[in-house]
Amino acid sequence: MKQNYKGIIFDINGVLEFQGRVYPGAVELINFLRQKGIVVRILTNSTLKSRKYCTEQLNQMGFHVRETEVITAAYATAKYLETLTPRSCWIMLKRTGLEEFKHFCHDVEDPEYIVLGDYRDGFNFHNMNKALKLLQRGSKFIVMISQIVDNCMGEVELTVGAYGKMLEEAANVKATYIGKPNKLIFEMTLKTMDVERNAVLMVGDRVSSDIQGARNARINSVLVKTGEFKESDLAGDVQPDYIFDSISEIKQLF
Repeated sequence: MKQNYKGIIFDINGVLEFQGRVYPGAVELINFLRQKGIVVRILTNSTLKSRKYCTEQLNQMGFHVRETEVITAAYATAKYLETLTPRSCWIMLKRTGLEEFKHFCHDVEDPEYIVLGDYRDGFNFHNMNKALKLLQRGSKFIVMISQIVDNCMGEVELTVGAYGKMLEEAANVKATYIGKPNKLIFEMTLKTMDVERNAVLMVGDRVSSDIQGARNARINSVLVKTGEFKESDLAGDVQPDYIFDSISEIKQLF
């Protein structure tokens, strides 16, 4: 079953760990891949966490990960925003993810760009109505992830994409979406790997973000039946190249 893969991209939540508990075999798998010379990247749709904080968390769990190997949706959005050289921006985001945007000019009154991440309690009437008015006046709109609900904390909650889509419709504007399954974050990750895309594998637990994203980026994918996976996820047209019950089984491909 061994294939000629030279690079691998892991989702975090639901793949390497879930709700703070590391999956058996996850640390050992990454160590095994490093010994084989495989290029490893960690790709998460987290907007609340900075790249640095995410790396520190993983290492505290027992992984041996370098900051340059980790790409969060917040980091990817900041890198994309850099390419636009914005005059000013309103970053609607909380926690350490906001650190990725510290070098931009921040303006909540007349921003050229509104950048929407997980704003937690900031998703209130005042802020959402203010964002609506700014978008109607011409501010451009970037949304960090398109995901509308999240279950990773154990209970369902609305997340970034739900508020992004609401503002899009209300203001009659189109947002640029960055995170999985959008192609932009995958292309950004692939550029850091220096590996041909046909030799890269994406590992995830969600068909709608990880597997769909891999298809959008034209790379092969592994679905692990852990985390937020449900059997009904496999009923649609989007199918992974490999399906495993646990992350440790991925060794078979190397």
